[in-house]
Amino acid sequence: MSGEDTSASSGVQMQLQLEAQRAQMQQQQLQLNAFWQSQIHEISQINPYTFDFKTHQLPLARIKKIMKADEDVRMISAEAPVLFAKACEMFIQELSMRSWTHTEENKRRTLQRSDIAAALAKSDMFDFLIDIVPRDEFSKGASKKAPADSQAVFQQQLQQQQAFMLQQLIQQQIQTGNTSQMPWTNPQLQQQMLQQLQQQMQTMQSTTAINPDDTGDTSQLTSDDATTTSTGNLAQSVDV
Repeated sequence: MSGEDTSASSGVQMQLQLEAQRAQMQQQQLQLNAFWQSQIHEISQINPYTFDFKTHQLPLARIKKIMKADEDVRMISAEAPVLFAKACEMFIQELSMRSWTHTEENKRRTLQRSDIAAALAKSDMFDFLIDIVPRDEFSKGASKKAPADSQAVFQQQLQQQQAFMLQQLIQQQIQTGNTSQMPWTNPQLQQQMLQQLQQQMQTMQSTTAINPDDTGDTSQLTSDDATTTSTGNLAQSVDV
């Protein structure tokens, strides 16, 4: 398959993904509109003369206690906790509906905290909950991306070690007064440096893959030791 065919195929796949996301957002918006229409219809059907406002799904006493937490609130009428109770009920229902959409996207049947965080992140009107449910609940998605980024991290470490070894070798040659065998004047030495450094980094990567938990300071010490050893070997090669 040529490069143009690959690019065209990628463009088609991206277009299909965008259309699927757009259709999903439209479906979610339709569900929210239907939900609020049903809520408005339900409220409009309430008969204030026959409806029992004292019976509610949420505890009115607890809501009244929360309202009194504000020192400026002196008196609370009987209908105020009822309105708050209904508002809390609709808030829970809407947020559950938004969260359940994210649950279904991940092929699950259990609504989790990460689903609530995802639902909050998709709407600016829930910004007041940022301190309660931080928007960093996507650790699973980040962990899935980690293996793909491991090669890039390895290449970055390799480049850093190359620069560090080259700097050390130049300092050693300057101190000994032997500047005729600098790496940039000896292509064979450059190739030898790269080969030894790659062998050291591959050994470190294999050790990390076998013991993934033994990272951190131990990896740093191993990297430093490998750099020192490689630099010493290269210095001996230059002297020879």
